[in-house]
Amino acid sequence: MTAAGVVSPLGVGLEDTVVSLRRGHDAVRPVTSFDVSATRSNTAGQVLEMPPLSRGQAGEDPRRLHPAGRMMITAALELQRADPGFFPEAAIIGTTSGGMTYGEAFFRSLLKGEAGPKRGTWLANYAAQKPVLDAQRAAGWRVPSQIIANACASGTNAIGHGMNLIRSGQRDRVLCGGYDAISELVFVGFDSLQAATAGKIRPFDRDRTGLVLGEGAALLALEEAESAARRGAPVLAEIAGYGISTDNHHLTQPHPSGEGPYLAMRRALESAGLAPEAIGYINAHGTATTFNDATEGAAIARLFPHRPPVSSTKSMMGHSLGAAGAIEAVFTLLALRHDFLPPNINYQNADPQWDLDIVAHEARPARISRAMSNSFGFGGTNAAIILQKS
Repeated sequence: MTAAGVVSPLGVGLEDTVVSLRRGHDAVRPVTSFDVSATRSNTAGQVLEMPPLSRGQAGEDPRRLHPAGRMMITAALELQRADPGFFPEAAIIGTTSGGMTYGEAFFRSLLKGEAGPKRGTWLANYAAQKPVLDAQRAAGWRVPSQIIANACASGTNAIGHGMNLIRSGQRDRVLCGGYDAISELVFVGFDSLQAATAGKIRPFDRDRTGLVLGEGAALLALEEAESAARRGAPVLAEIAGYGISTDNHHLTQPHPSGEGPYLAMRRALESAGLAPEAIGYINAHGTATTFNDATEGAAIARLFPHRPPVSSTKSMMGHSLGAAGAIEAVFTLLALRHDFLPPNINYQNADPQWDLDIVAHEARPARISRAMSNSFGFGGTNAAIILQKS
């Protein structure tokens, strides 16, 4: 990994993000984008401020861009500033909802029989590949793009797929990552499922009551080692392993045994040629829903008897769905490079179902060489990657 760009409720760029992670900043706020007076949950992790974009960067009037497009452009420009010599041969991006807010507006206009110039903008920005094309245009890249929409494992799948393309010799340089922007349809959907909490998000807490949604975008520049060395590129870390599994148990609930997360993490270790004891920290999926934390907690306790420190950074910014794996990969990278473990805030009571070393409340100083980042989604989609210091 030679560079990364990130936009999240915890900040824009790596420097701002490190500060927020060290502070254990709680970025969850009342939702302002749409009416939440009729929903049980009314908070989310929102990206409230981004640097302004020029018409040249946006390729059009920036005001016409979907928020996902603005986030992706900003992440791409952050990455490019860090490594201006990186030119990808392919882009692999994970997401779940694309420009859903514009899709909502377009279809509502059809139902109401309304017409107008905005409908063209709504339709053009609805497609999941539009923010990826926006980012490529802004950065001056023009490469084939692949969208992975595999529920909440999408961002991690994108990174793992990019790693495999390089390992197999098919590509030398791959741009990968993920994005998702909060939309009313998705927010109300999670609220209707009673998966969202009306209180604080408390991953791995005995009294957890559900998730909080978030949003953001993250892009990573992956490059074959010899290619990066030839051009003198900076090396931030290595993607050492990737594992996936599918448990096919239920549309929204993981298999209660935790077998799906267990297999994904074990396969990531096998991919990296590592024993479980080599992992010094786990950035957990940790959504704070009853079933997810129970299965992930059981799987971690089963696979890692040495009890590495565990935290869910969703406690600070919510669950950004298809972007979560990419954003949390950047958080894990920053933990490795800056010798600290991000905190699991809002944690109060240990759950007796498992024995985990939770990094509770405050960041913890730690010098570690390798860390794992987990992403588990609806339908039993499970993915894990391992990052290690270069």
